[in-house]
Order: sequence, then structure tokens, then C-alpha cells
Amino acid sequence: MEDDNIYKRIQEAISSLPENFSVLEEQIDIELQMEYFNYGRDLKTNFSSETILQHQADLFDPDVPLDEKKNLLVLLASQEKVEAFRTIEKYSKKPDPELRAWGVLALQESRMVIQSSLMDEQQVYISTGLGGKGQKLRYFVVLIGRENDVEYSPIQQKLLKNELEFAVTKNDGELEEMKFEGNLAVAVMLLPVKSDLQGLFLNVINECNQFGDFVRQDIIITNVKRMNIEEIKHFINRKQ
Repeated sequence: MEDDNIYKRIQEAISSLPENFSVLEEQIDIELQMEYFNYGRDLKTNFSSETILQHQADLFDPDVPLDEKKNLLVLLASQEKVEAFRTIEKYSKKPDPELRAWGVLALQESRMVIQSSLMDEQQVYISTGLGGKGQKLRYFVVLIGRENDVEYSPIQQKLLKNELEFAVTKNDGELEEMKFEGNLAVAVMLLPVKSDLQGLFLNVINECNQFGDFVRQDIIITNVKRMNIEEIKHFINRKQ
């Protein structure tokens, strides 16, 4: 019941999205994203726009500490200046390795700030741990076999892959990866943000189960991270 309520709230939030939203395409750890946004919120901006721009060259100075560059990226991203955006963009093409993801997030924020200023309307960006493409999000999905210790047969594997690929393509998505590990079918795919995920996957399961009732109704869907096999099994056992 709790999971159903969470899903309902997510669907309501998605349905209220404007038409001109954008998706962060990079796959960046969600914890780092939270650190970035909290960092920007907590950073006290006691500097004028002129002072911030005067220090933009520090990003490219190898002698400037990384923490100072983190501060500068966040401060530059808050400016309604194309000059600031161009500086972050240039840095992001050849960043300090430790700040690659930080630079991507700063570039996204800077783009949003500039567009909001130029268009005089709030821009909406969607960011998840797995990223996306265009107006599609990337999902990590696990379809679980009915029998815990029984591998999917070659015929079942082919049926599952065909049905999933058909459903994803029909919904204007893209199946990027699919592999089988014992009774687990693990897939990575792109789907439009406003897709009916629950309906799509239940339909795939129902179609497959016409040929032997071999797939469980409960599945794992996340856009936060890719899970390894041990994490998947631990999650399943915990739910059971």
C-alpha cells in the first residue's frame, strides 16, 4: 500500500510537468547531486557578480585548491551572465578529474539560470542517478523469475526480451541493455518521462505468463543507480 501511494505521488508530480522541461543526461551518483545542491544552498553569496567573474580564471589554475574551485563553480552557476556559463562550459570540457561531475552539475544549473532569465519563466530540470536523453529517463529494471533457484530457459529468455523490446519501442523508448542471471532478467532502458511504467511492465509480464506463468508480478524499477546481483538478491530477500 505504501509503495502504491509513493508511485501515485510520483505520477501526479510527473503529470504536472510543463512541456519545456529538460533532463540531465549524465549518470551522476545521486548522493553527489544532493551534496551539490545542498552546497549551493548553504554557500553564503557575500560576493558581487563583478567579484565572482574576476575570479573565473582561477578554475584553470592548477595551483588553486579544489575546494576553492568547487565554491567558484557554484557561485558562477548562480550568475545570470552568459560569460559565467561559457566559463563553466570551457572548464567542463577539461576539468580537474575530481570535479568532473561537479562541473556537469554547475553547467546544468548555469544553463537553467540563464534560460530562466532570458525567457522570463522558471525552467524545470530533472536529474536522476542514471541520467537520460532528451525527454527520456534511464531506468534499471529487474524482472524476477517465479522459482527462486530456477534459471530462465532459453525460450523464456527470448520471449522476455522480445516482449520487453516490443513494449519499450512501442512507448517511444529504447532498450539499451539486457542480461540474464539465474532467475533474474536485468535490463537498462530509456523511456519518456511521462510513461505509464506500471502499465508497461505489467503488460509485459502478463504477455509472458500466458506461456507458463514464469515471471513474478513484483519487479524492481529504479532510476537512482545500477544494482549488482548481490544488491538485487538482498533487496528481494528483504522484501520477502
